[in-house]
Amino acid sequence: MVLAATDEFQNISELFGIDSPLERCLDGYAPRAGQADMAVAVAAAIEDCAELVVEAGTGTGKTLAYLVPALLSGKRVVLSTGTKTLQDQLFYRDLPAVTSALGRPATVVQLKGRSNYLCLHRLQAAREQLQPQDKLHAVELQVLARWSLATRTGDRVEVEEIPEDAAVWPRVTSTLENCLGNQCEFYDRCYVVSARQAALSADIVVVNHHLLLADLALKEEGFGELLPGCEAVVIDEAHQFPDIAQDFFNVSLGSRSLLDLAADIRAEALAAFPADQEVGPFVDRLVKAVKDLRLNLPADASNILWDEMNAASFRQLDNVVACLDDLIGWHECIDESMSGLKRCRERACACIESIEQISRADESAGLRWTGLTRAGFTLNYTPVEFSASLHNLLAAQSCAWVFTSATLAVGGDFSHFLMRMGLPDAITLEIVSPFDFATSGLLYLPDKLPEPASANYTELVMQQLLPLVAASDGRAFLLFTSHRALREAAQIMRGREDCDYPLLVQGEAPRSKLLEQFAELDKPVLLGTSSFWEGVDMRGDRLVLVAIDKLPFASPGDPMLKARLAAISEQGGQPFKDYQLPQAVLALKQGVGRLIRDETDHGVVVVCDPRLTSRNYGRHFLDSLPPFPVTRDSLDAENFLRDGGRS
Repeated sequence: MVLAATDEFQNISELFGIDSPLERCLDGYAPRAGQADMAVAVAAAIEDCAELVVEAGTGTGKTLAYLVPALLSGKRVVLSTGTKTLQDQLFYRDLPAVTSALGRPATVVQLKGRSNYLCLHRLQAAREQLQPQDKLHAVELQVLARWSLATRTGDRVEVEEIPEDAAVWPRVTSTLENCLGNQCEFYDRCYVVSARQAALSADIVVVNHHLLLADLALKEEGFGELLPGCEAVVIDEAHQFPDIAQDFFNVSLGSRSLLDLAADIRAEALAAFPADQEVGPFVDRLVKAVKDLRLNLPADASNILWDEMNAASFRQLDNVVACLDDLIGWHECIDESMSGLKRCRERACACIESIEQISRADESAGLRWTGLTRAGFTLNYTPVEFSASLHNLLAAQSCAWVFTSATLAVGGDFSHFLMRMGLPDAITLEIVSPFDFATSGLLYLPDKLPEPASANYTELVMQQLLPLVAASDGRAFLLFTSHRALREAAQIMRGREDCDYPLLVQGEAPRSKLLEQFAELDKPVLLGTSSFWEGVDMRGDRLVLVAIDKLPFASPGDPMLKARLAAISEQGGQPFKDYQLPQAVLALKQGVGRLIRDETDHGVVVVCDPRLTSRNYGRHFLDSLPPFPVTRDSLDAENFLRDGGRS
């Protein structure tokens, strides 16, 4: 049945009722009052081009609550997610099911970042520059060459023979920096261009937050914009959006970009002038200057302030600029028709401009800092306050904006999220989870632990948790706020003869592999830090125990946090109350939310940090968590786990 505006289901809430198309057509569908309320609010926001922020508790069914009104609106809608998992779920499962149930066919396109699409120019260059000793890449490039003749989309997900993390992919996909745009000989066959053109004519476009923000910030010039003509944008997993948005107001330049530029200049020059290696020494000097700069930076730090760089580092940075200048000078004699080398020259100029921007940046409005890895660095200028800039980007689009997640409010208060997003006048709605937390779970707060700063805190935490892990028979997530604590906990568990559970430790395998093993192994225990606090959906009795060692306050030594707190103080605010506390509350909500993912799930959440009950601010955390019964007695928690939850 095709639904029209004059249909008997004109009241959208009826679509979520008994004997509705959704109930008749969707397996496992059950009417939920909160879902219908959210759908009505989303429909009104789309109709009125309003800004709506919805916290939808776990189990609300928020995906259907925004897909149904989006499809019935008849308007062009962009759906944005924070994770690839949800993006794929929407495109491959939810949208086909809902369009079928509603009888509303729609053109739906999934648009990915350019690194997901084969670049024919870079594939050709990689094959021409292949070295005889590089046998693995030779095989992979042959596979890709054959595939390029058959594929219609160029989407690398089609190539099952080559692992997702294979080193060949960066060689055959483009970045914004190295893309030749409409100067490319393959422009008419470009998969990125084709994908974006398809998106521009689609009814529903599914993207991720990075791509949406790139479009908002006009950082994909030359490929057309998604948003003109778009009448509504729905942002799921919206709790991630402010942090991702901050990156788009950041000025940065990394060693990886500089080394990639050097490699591309060498390759393009070799293709243009096979017998002339004049550029080689210029490239070699740039590579050496970049590596020498890293050697002059601290070996054992992750982030340092700009002013903490030593004099030798600044001299070496000047040397990098000089090497870039030399390469620009060499390019002056290049024929304008050589688009690859011309683009390399533009990139070299942009690198110098970034260095100069960072060097001259106003430190009263932002932070200059250098991010460090073992072998690389990134120079950065990050504005402390970006909400006004973000607000201007959103306001420039004459469309509805809907933001939704399970974790946006602190005790029902949305002000922290609204402040970070620059959305002071947005409509807010809180949908409470329909799950019966009073019978499905238990919150255990140990009462014999010292302050988290105590030297042996992690050891004492593990003494509390090991009996619970035994009672749960594995099937546990132990979540930590630092890598140091995680490593110590793993060492403790491995040193116990009675801990014979499969132990999965973050850092010892890729995140996806650890989650795959957790779902397949018998009685596993996973130890993780921040990346496992969200985006993990283990349903049923695979996961019955989630333990958190400390309240997730951000590290007080982080330079960006210090600058942000100082700015709040200067504006007359209260840094702890206005920023640190709500950020920690939302992070804890995410971690606790790993446990009950379905109405049949059960288990125990343990928050070990005694500050939850000893500090006045602890009530803000407790008021924001699901309404589990609370116990201070470990035996209650152990019995709950052994009994499989209360009936």
